[in-house]
Amino acid sequence: MSINIEEQYDKIYRYCYFRVKNQHTAEDITQETFLRFFESSSYKDTGRPLAYLYTIARNLCIEEFRKVPSQELKEELVQTGFEEEVIERQVLQQAMSALTKAEEELLLLRHVNQVSYADLCKLYGKSRFALYRELSQIIGKLERRISDET
Repeated sequence: MSINIEEQYDKIYRYCYFRVKNQHTAEDITQETFLRFFESSSYKDTGRPLAYLYTIARNLCIEEFRKVPSQELKEELVQTGFEEEVIERQVLQQAMSALTKAEEELLLLRHVNQVSYADLCKLYGKSRFALYRELSQIIGKLERRISDET
């Protein structure tokens, strides 16, 4: 099981933060993800350590939400001078709300964490063409939603 921790740590953290929307919780989940990855006796080296890491992180995020079923997401404080940024974020959040969790996750992995198409193909068990087409449809859906909101 060889994996470059430094390279993947930030990606797993961003993934967790996107899911739980809390810095400390995301840090805890990220650390727990790597602990479970390295302590795992059930993982068989199939050449897909990245997929296994994201699976662990996804499951830990789900467990976190099960602990507090009515967990409210905290709104960031609005500072003076950032009105446009706040408006853009709200428009993007509203557009993102039209996506399914699976679509959000795929978009996050590819465009925020910059996971390669090859790794995404392994993770999702789909062809490169199918993933490219799916991502194009998701981006088109977001663009239409954003243009409707503005």
